Amino acid sequence: MAVDAQENSMDLPIIDLDIFRNKPRESPEVQSECLKAAKALISFGALVLHDSRVSEQDNDNFLDLLEDYFAQPEEELKKDERPELSYQIGVTLENTEKPKCAVDEPCLHVIERLAPSERPLDISAHSPDPKCRFFWRMVERPPYETQFPGLNAANIVPDAPHIKERWTPTMNQWGTSMKNAVEGLTEMAAVGLGLPAETFKDAGRYGPHLLAPTASDLNKYGEKDTILAGFHTDLNFLTIHGRSRYPGLHIWARNTGKRIAVKIPKGNYLLVQAGKQLEHITGGLIKAGFHEVVVNEKTVEVINARKEQFPDRPLVRISSTFFWHLSSDYDLVPIPQVAEQAKALRAEQFNLGKDESEEVEYPPMKVGEQVQRELKHIALMA
Repeated sequence: MAVDAQENSMDLPIIDLDIFRNKPRESPEVQSECLKAAKALISFGALVLHDSRVSEQDNDNFLDLLEDYFAQPEEELKKDERPELSYQIGVTLENTEKPKCAVDEPCLHVIERLAPSERPLDISAHSPDPKCRFFWRMVERPPYETQFPGLNAANIVPDAPHIKERWTPTMNQWGTSMKNAVEGLTEMAAVGLGLPAETFKDAGRYGPHLLAPTASDLNKYGEKDTILAGFHTDLNFLTIHGRSRYPGLHIWARNTGKRIAVKIPKGNYLLVQAGKQLEHITGGLIKAGFHEVVVNEKTVEVINARKEQFPDRPLVRISSTFFWHLSSDYDLVPIPQVAEQAKALRAEQFNLGKDESEEVEYPPMKVGEQVQRELKHIALMA
């Protein structure tokens, strides 16, 4: 069974959270799996996580609910929009969020250094993404007054009767599964980097974590080579994905520069990617993972199959996504011993002829400041 999963996981390492959860922390097996997790994040910026607590049925219920929600008329959806809160809660409608890389020079240099066959679909003329999103917060309220209340606003529950009843239990059930899984991985990664297990988990205890599904209307945007989400990285600490019903997510491995078409194995598996906060706190030892969502040949095949098999269901691609954040008031600064490892790795890469472009500075700042800066880049914050 493990062999099949490995074959279906795009050559990304599979990390078994069950080993960490069920065996003694100091056992060689746990230590080895934690080291494997850290190395996967350093080399690939991504990994596949196995957690036996994850239920495929919970994901299916979640996907059904979000398909029904985004099939509503736009005037209904707009009731759940909060631009005054930088769209950090509720719905963001299509053609609002811009891919930062379309205008970000360092990001464009990353694309230039990729082999032409491995580059993303051209975003240079790409306007805002034709995707919608919903942000549902999964937080523990801090016992202090946050400096960033706009990033920690209360949740919005849609009004429609056929959705309202199912909304909170379904969102919380699936969101809790993904949150538990990714928090376990933060502990494994910390141990693998030679840090106390709770280092990252404690730093994110009061983070504005978001269950953050995206939705793409495949009746409108179902043609091959349509960009649904342009080439970008995520601003948070770790992003975790359940299985989508439609292919189209591509990620880029740091160590090879190869574009990888994501296919998460069936069952208790999730995809995890590094975000900007993890890059910052590790001084660049772990780099935020680049990715895009496009309509490719496999997407078109699934669109046609679902039209036949489920003619009464909305033709909407839902991403089953969770953003895990560090706490907004946490002081974001590289951890010295990890930043030293980053410098050593950079020198090693340079000696091997692998150019990682100019060295990035990671100035100290509050996590909330880092989030606000990134939101301005993608046009969600004025």
